[in-house]
Amino acid sequence: SRFALDIGSSAPKGAGGIAIATYELFAGMIELGLSRQLSHIVTVTDLRMERILRRAGWPLERIGEPHTIGVTRALTGYLEVSDKMLQAVRQNGGIGGPVLWAPVLRRVA
Repeated sequence: SRFALDIGSSAPKGAGGIAIATYELFAGMIELGLSRQLSHIVTVTDLRMERILRRAGWPLERIGEPHTIGVTRALTGYLEVSDKMLQAVRQNGGIGGPVLWAPVLRRVA
């Protein structure tokens, strides 16, 4: 899977110079995870995304060391799904409440 946004450089930014839309997607991932009683998300990502996650307040807990795959330095890790992480992402992104529509959360519960 991939994480990508097609937004202009003038898009509103939150803490760490990260686009608000990025914070909204991160918050949505955590909200959905909480609605499904997940404790963590396991992911394979690159070093750049690891830095973005850390700056956003949702640090990746590495499983191992980075490996070169093609021209990318990739690594695996866990992302904590918790109220604490959701609060950090919302605060850093200036998000005042849920980003997912309540009926969607009920449907996946």
